[in-house]
Amino acid sequence: MIYLRLIWSYLKIGLFGFGGGYAMLSLIQREIVAPGWITEKMFTDIVAISQMTPGPIGINSATYIGYSAPIQAGFDSIWWGLLGSIICTFVVVLPSFLLVAYTSHLIHRHKDSLAVRGIFKGLRPVVIGLIASAALLLMNGENFGTSPKEIIISCCLALGALLTVLLTKIHPILIIIAAGLAGLVIYY
Repeated sequence: MIYLRLIWSYLKIGLFGFGGGYAMLSLIQREIVAPGWITEKMFTDIVAISQMTPGPIGINSATYIGYSAPIQAGFDSIWWGLLGSIICTFVVVLPSFLLVAYTSHLIHRHKDSLAVRGIFKGLRPVVIGLIASAALLLMNGENFGTSPKEIIISCCLALGALLTVLLTKIHPILIIIAAGLAGLVIYY
């Protein structure tokens, strides 16, 4: 049944999705696109929508995929989609909630321990690597286009956004709005 498969996938994502939403993007893609619940294009759309809506990307994607996967599997009623959304959102949050509830007092009590410091020192570069892999994962034809002209325009927009973030104090929301307007002007 689709719900049991969704629960198993989002339980794995919730358990092993360290480093936040960007770091877990490749895991989400492997668990959700590979079984055919959504297409690669839908996945990149989910990432874009999750960036524009409040909340973490893992939870936003769980809500969206939980809604759309049962409908794509043949459950035609909106209620099956809502049930899937609730289940996936709950399951992706549950492992983190339990882990934080269980370990927070231990970490706080042993925060000056060399072992705890060493663990966090080892985790930081891995999280950065996972975020970098998410960036590379999203550099595909769905996001950057397939023609040389589209690729050049997309690379210029990406580089422009990167430089704007690094060199100015412009709020990221304004950069997203500017990118949307640039896309409207360029592609419409």
